[in-house]
Amino acid sequence: MTSFPSPYDTWFPDAEFDGTYGHTLSTLREIAPVPAPPGFAERWRRWREEARTTDAAPTVLSSSVVDGRQVSIIEHAGVDGIRLRAWLVEPLEGPARVGVVHGHGYGGRDAIDLSRVPADAAAIFPVARGLATLNAGVGAPDQPLEHVVAGIGDPERYMLGLCARDLWLAADALTALAEPLPLYYIGESFGGGIGALALPWDDRFVGATLIVPSFGQYDERLAARCLGSGEAVRAHIAVHPEAREVLRWFDASTALGVARVPVRVEAALWDQSVPPQGQFGVANAARMLELAVLPAGHAEYPGLDEVMDEAITGSRAHLARALRAAS
Repeated sequence: MTSFPSPYDTWFPDAEFDGTYGHTLSTLREIAPVPAPPGFAERWRRWREEARTTDAAPTVLSSSVVDGRQVSIIEHAGVDGIRLRAWLVEPLEGPARVGVVHGHGYGGRDAIDLSRVPADAAAIFPVARGLATLNAGVGAPDQPLEHVVAGIGDPERYMLGLCARDLWLAADALTALAEPLPLYYIGESFGGGIGALALPWDDRFVGATLIVPSFGQYDERLAARCLGSGEAVRAHIAVHPEAREVLRWFDASTALGVARVPVRVEAALWDQSVPPQGQFGVANAARMLELAVLPAGHAEYPGLDEVMDEAITGSRAHLARALRAAS
């Protein structure tokens, strides 16, 4: 029987493999981000400029009051003109002080989560093209293992790039329906990686929290078995090795190294879905890093509620500091 390091041997005794991948915090902090391929910044800046020419054209489909805030389902354009749905949240009283763009994991989103969103914030909860519930089947496969490799033969059409670029249009929708505001990004797992790709090229963002971010450090990621979307990418590259070159344009660790705003990364020491070495590759790229080390990610474990409460408090404080620094 495989022996896991403590406390994971008692937390996850039936796990098929070691979610630390043999790493410690010390070795994870040594993982280098992936250098940018030639033309990396130029390509992403071109995509940003192209997105500016697309009218988000947001429309409100329905609206109600939830937990003391105005919550609407809206529709806005994606970068290639498809129409995507999202949730918009606005304060009931007084103007918003900050805008929050709040991403989600690869399971999609079926409800909003206001735990990290200040009461005086306007927020958009975009849903990635193809994913549940609001955009299932719209512009992309709805199954994560298919979604993550869709379009991988062409950097211009690879799904991760399209989803990252859609975030700029979601931000446009937020600022059109609320008001122009300094923006802060929050994203977990899939949303953490997609946010890292989009963040550096949009100067409206003053900071971000990336929670167990995916799509980081593909040199490490492709070498590690996992239970998440990375396994579908590994399988695809094994059959289509030429697609490895496409992934160089979509490494979250490469992109985040360009960002010049404060970033909080909540990275896990054990994670079978998004290997920690990828998460820390992203964290180690940040120029202005606040690192919160989680015992585990994508898993239930003793003390999880307390860890999450502390993480939420830390994330809210980071948002407040980033906003003050930008004002």
